[in-house]
Amino acid sequence: MDDESKFAEFVAERGDALMRYGYVLAGNPHDAADLVQEALLKMRAAWPRLRSKDNPESYARTTMARLHIAAWRLRRREQVTWDPPDREHHDTLPSGDERAMWQALAALPRKQRAVLVLRYYEQLDDAEIAEVLGVSRGTVRSQAHRALGKLRATVPAHPISGGAR
Repeated sequence: MDDESKFAEFVAERGDALMRYGYVLAGNPHDAADLVQEALLKMRAAWPRLRSKDNPESYARTTMARLHIAAWRLRRREQVTWDPPDREHHDTLPSGDERAMWQALAALPRKQRAVLVLRYYEQLDDAEIAEVLGVSRGTVRSQAHRALGKLRATVPAHPISGGAR
């Protein structure tokens, strides 16, 4: 199988997962699609050396996070408003809180949202997040603290059923 078909196979298999990751990272489907497209373009150029790696998807996700932060640095304080797509993807929140959580997450500044996505969606530790975003570990912790404070203030608390967390 040649490089072109291996890359096409990777995109076919992991494209939807990358779109979901982009949506969580960017907060809207249009920016998510742009992140995926730009990351895949960069990935295609590097494919000959990436195809032998165990997890080329991690390269795509890291590239997407860096592109997201680069856009944030360029636009700084832009306030994006959007309507949720017709078919939203939700994992764990009770239905009444889903919309509030997505809106609160979308309202966070780009860097804070990126830190939360990398911490809770990608399950990276502070050092890994700092490396991906090109910031210090202290910045990661302070951005996470601020973001979680904003989310707690915005999204109503709900009891967790089952007694265990």
